Amino acid sequence: HRMGLLVGLLIVVGGLIAFRYFPILPLHTPHSTFNTQEALPLPDKPSIVVLPFVNMSGDSGQEYFSDGLTEELTASLSRLSGLFVISRNSAFFYKGKTIKLQDISKELGVRYVLEGSMRKAGDEVRIMAQLIDATTDHHLWSERYDRALKDIFAVQDEIVQKIVTTLKLQFALWEQGVLVRKRTDNLEAYDFFLRGRESLVRAQNETSKEANAQARQMFEKAMALDSQYSEAYALLSATYFVDWFYQWNPTPQVLEQFSELARKAIMLDDSLPVAHAVLSWAYLAKRQHEQAIAEAERAVALDPNLADAYRALGINLVWAGRPEEGIGLIEKAMRLNPHYGPIYLVNLGWAYLEAGQYEEALAPLKRALPLVPNSADLHWNFIVCYAQLGWEAEAQAEAAEFMRLNPNFSLERWSPFLYKDPAMLERDLAALRKAGLK
Repeated sequence: HRMGLLVGLLIVVGGLIAFRYFPILPLHTPHSTFNTQEALPLPDKPSIVVLPFVNMSGDSGQEYFSDGLTEELTASLSRLSGLFVISRNSAFFYKGKTIKLQDISKELGVRYVLEGSMRKAGDEVRIMAQLIDATTDHHLWSERYDRALKDIFAVQDEIVQKIVTTLKLQFALWEQGVLVRKRTDNLEAYDFFLRGRESLVRAQNETSKEANAQARQMFEKAMALDSQYSEAYALLSATYFVDWFYQWNPTPQVLEQFSELARKAIMLDDSLPVAHAVLSWAYLAKRQHEQAIAEAERAVALDPNLADAYRALGINLVWAGRPEEGIGLIEKAMRLNPHYGPIYLVNLGWAYLEAGQYEEALAPLKRALPLVPNSADLHWNFIVCYAQLGWEAEAQAEAAEFMRLNPNFSLERWSPFLYKDPAMLERDLAALRKAGLK
């Protein structure tokens, strides 16, 4: 991931990756676990994970539909403040694996598990769902839904309502609307949307330009069938963000496209967390820090369990010169997504660094090192930490490694213009110079 920004234009600068600058959207599935704790404590409210529903259709081509059902249920539950909901990312870590529910409960620090299966055949769908207290392996309820495919949204709402009733959740009046989310009435548009979302996840997992193009095509087809499909607009916006982020199309026009599409999604449905998250990246890219923070805060308010929204808000606050606040938010994101990847560790280390807590920064950075040893951004953080601590030999060694990864790097051409506070920028530049970078 390459970085460098000048008034909204992303410039490639010697391969310096953008781990700490733009968090990937809340669609990315981790490939392994990085939480080294044996067990996480239970939160002080009902906690749940929605495990990937099993595709029983006998057709691997229907996998996108069962995954879509899992994500829809997670998204609906996640927006209830009375619940603690593990992110979709960590839930999908268990897809296709045989692991005892009690072990999953300990690894994720949750009490309840929702699991099930889906069989889709023609215009009919069968969904099996069961809610389990994983700490005791006690089944609280199970239900089979044999419905017409057109009733898929009603089934999702019934499952969410059943969980709310079973766990006797209390929630604010405005949250009652969350239980029946705005969706399209066009099943064909919904099918294209699910296919697009599956391709977008693949684009991020595999850094695939082709998968991203496929996702865009699917979202555009969904929107052609339903011009008011707000979620399709939001994720279409995300495809342009991914294009821009990975430098597949780093033009200012792409930046404006993902900004405008996010705004369109919000205009159609102001309650979409992902649309506000995407818009926050656009504002950050333009160094409009207060607007970026406001959009990230809106995403968190709309989805109090969205790990990447907390991480995004934390990163925005660090760039705005408020790193101490950012640290807590990134740690909150890690708790909601226990199978977090190295990007979280680099984010956390960087936040501690910008707060001037250099020794504290080294712990997460060292945990990330074996996972992403060739991350130039990671070595950048090490250089600054060691230089600020006065560990000259270590700083110079990291600088040498950094230059090996970035042989054309030059401080004169480096343009990290996301800092709101010039003093933060100058402090980091001074550390880099102290380590020998020029």
